[in-house]
Amino acid sequence: MRIEAAVLRKPDQPFEMAHLELDEPGFGEVLVRAVASGVCHTDFLPRKGLPVTMPLVVGHEGAGVVEAVGPGVTGLAPGDHVVASFDSCGRCPACLSGRPNACTGFHARNLTGRRADGSTGARDADGTAVSARWFGQSCFADHWLATERNLVPVGKDLPLDKLGPFGCGLQTGAGAVLVAVPVGPGASLAVYGAGTLGLAAVMAARAAGAADITVVDLHPARRQLALELGATRAVDGADPDVTERVRDGRGEGYDLALDTTGRSSVVRSALAVLRPRGTCALVATGGDDLVIPPRALTAGRTLTYLLEGDAVPQVFIPRLIRLWQDGRFPFERLLTTYPLAGINDAERDTTAGTVVKPVLVHRGL
Repeated sequence: MRIEAAVLRKPDQPFEMAHLELDEPGFGEVLVRAVASGVCHTDFLPRKGLPVTMPLVVGHEGAGVVEAVGPGVTGLAPGDHVVASFDSCGRCPACLSGRPNACTGFHARNLTGRRADGSTGARDADGTAVSARWFGQSCFADHWLATERNLVPVGKDLPLDKLGPFGCGLQTGAGAVLVAVPVGPGASLAVYGAGTLGLAAVMAARAAGAADITVVDLHPARRQLALELGATRAVDGADPDVTERVRDGRGEGYDLALDTTGRSSVVRSALAVLRPRGTCALVATGGDDLVIPPRALTAGRTLTYLLEGDAVPQVFIPRLIRLWQDGRFPFERLLTTYPLAGINDAERDTTAGTVVKPVLVHRGL
């Protein structure tokens, strides 16, 4: 079928709206009509040297309506409303033990823009193959193919135009504090970076009963938003004494420090504010090497990297939606909408930090 998509042809070029030919769903695949798609910094990794075959369609926080299913699909039917998350094989030891984020095929299925076997189901007007399976979906298009495994059915009474960010950004930040390193009543948490991941962690930690939630960010508006969403304190990340400002009043330190920036200097600060046996969790990648002295991990402190919040999307996304329905996870306050054709504006505003979570709303909503 003929679809419209935002295509990245070269790393240094803007996205181009183009018509592509998309295959019918194959075995285990599902055709989804797009309603809305969240925009995430991960969607811009191909601009930064990630080896991906172009032309490429990205987008990995899709929400839409099932239009057709391929052979072997048993849990979804046309008309179902779905949120798309990351893909996994379902057969390797990690998947079988409830850790699909550690799937042995994670890179091939999510970060190449191709199916696990290297094929793709989309072609340009001249017949050139287009990589269109970014995170198993490539949802910056009006229709996209996914696998049954990376789709999460949601209620038809829910606002599908808002739910896309649950597939990655909200799941990653909230999963860090509810699944991977669960905080509970009275816990203390320091969050570095008040973007989607950081603010999702703030809302989730507040819902879990954390008593002390300190947020560090460079943007005054984001620090204020963090306070409104449940943070108990906000610190300017540009303060030359930021580590001491974060530690102020915390005695022996924090139970958990969450870094969403990927910057090595920030990670070292996050480690320095931990209590003995506290955990510093990283949820973003950066371009510089992380060098830490051995003493940073004394007293049993832990440094770990979390991918997708260690969550199983089909279990965790409905849990987050219930928290939102209960008024305890007001994620809609993070969203700013753009049309699909406004993808370059959304990228510009994301990079500049003037918006928290852009959402591309498609025609025909």
